[in-house]
Amino acid sequence: MDQSPINSPYSKEPLSYQASSSSIMPSISFAEPERSSIQYPVDEKRHDEPIPGTSSSSSASTIVDGKEGHGGDIELGNDDDKSKEHVDIYDPKRPKLGIRQRMHHFTWAWFTLPMSTGGLSLLIFAQPHQFPGLRQIGLFVYIVNIVIFSLLTFAMLTRFFLHHGDFCKSLSHPREGFFFPTYFLTIATLITSTQRYAIPDHDTPLVWAIQTAFWGYVVITLILAVGQYSFVFATHNFGLQTMMPTWILPIFPIMLSGTIASVISDTQPDIHAIPIVIAGMSCQGLGLSVAILMYSHMVGRLMSAGLPNREHRPGLFMNVGPPAFTALAFIGMANGMPDTFDRELDGFIDVNIIRTFAVIGAIFLWALSLWWFGIALVAVLSSPPKYFHLGWWAMVFPNTGFILATISIGNELNNETVKWITTGMSICLLLTYLFVLYSHIRAVVIQDIMYPGRDEDVEDH
Repeated sequence: MDQSPINSPYSKEPLSYQASSSSIMPSISFAEPERSSIQYPVDEKRHDEPIPGTSSSSSASTIVDGKEGHGGDIELGNDDDKSKEHVDIYDPKRPKLGIRQRMHHFTWAWFTLPMSTGGLSLLIFAQPHQFPGLRQIGLFVYIVNIVIFSLLTFAMLTRFFLHHGDFCKSLSHPREGFFFPTYFLTIATLITSTQRYAIPDHDTPLVWAIQTAFWGYVVITLILAVGQYSFVFATHNFGLQTMMPTWILPIFPIMLSGTIASVISDTQPDIHAIPIVIAGMSCQGLGLSVAILMYSHMVGRLMSAGLPNREHRPGLFMNVGPPAFTALAFIGMANGMPDTFDRELDGFIDVNIIRTFAVIGAIFLWALSLWWFGIALVAVLSSPPKYFHLGWWAMVFPNTGFILATISIGNELNNETVKWITTGMSICLLLTYLFVLYSHIRAVVIQDIMYPGRDEDVEDH
């Protein structure tokens, strides 16, 4: 999902961490990277000689061999002698850290967990074949997701409180900064899940509340989309061969405004539903357009530099999201328009025509999602990652949008075969979610993440 630097001269003051509260225990230190031109391990096509900026010459490439060079090391020493010893951060016997030190590496990428959990709750609600108690299970997942989001927000605030300066560094970091939008993607899933599970029909105050949340979300995510890309354009220097799907993330939250509109417009009064649909369509169009621009870079990078390092290949599933969520939004917003809508009052372009073209456009975009899904699936299966990274959640959330779009198309075509296929796809996604969740919890327990050099706050895995 992400990238790693090659031979970059990072030279800011070292940060040190005590391995334990005892004064006789060793300390761990590693260099903090400074702003520079970033090169990442990307090349898996050429292996005849080490080429700067490719996986064959980087420390990240040694992950494929199950080991790390000095680029993946931290330094171990103690106060009684001045000797230093390099410690492999991928060594199971590496020193363990306390919670305070580990919180320094609690990154924005953690919000991919509630983002995916929220998507799962929406998928449960949308199932074409319901059974007694399924909606109650979805409600439980929705409530659990609220708890997860609250705990992670508290944990992130704790990180910033314990380690002053981490907030600005996290936003400006050339890798972690791209995960900041996942916080707002989680909010998008919470808004849509709240509409599905917590807003009763014809409850005027809550209808107004969800409408206010929608417009507030649109404003904030538009500022995010413009602001973060402006910062990236002005501050970082990325080569085309370093392109990764995380570059799409800043535009993702504003794009999901269309998905929110597709869910809430049907419950709004007619006079408010049309402005919500127009705003949602505008935001969805902006998001998809920027994603298409990014796709051109992505394909160029894959053609010239090959597939990413195997540790980051699950991130390729992120490319599935934009066309899938747009297909879902097209159908949802068309169905959310008032049944009496007829702009010219002549019956030529009425709501039925709009809904027909929405289905046609959704099928068109669904095929693009299918293609990206196939590319990502083949890439991951051909060389599965060895170590858990938070980028594994890309195998869940974008594919949730793909399945939801398929369900919507199946419902519009009233095709039972498609509906049963989506049931099977949903089961596969649930199994994927449980596998990634287990791997996530295990990685936290054995300190495979929230550890120096193992998270999204460094440019090297």
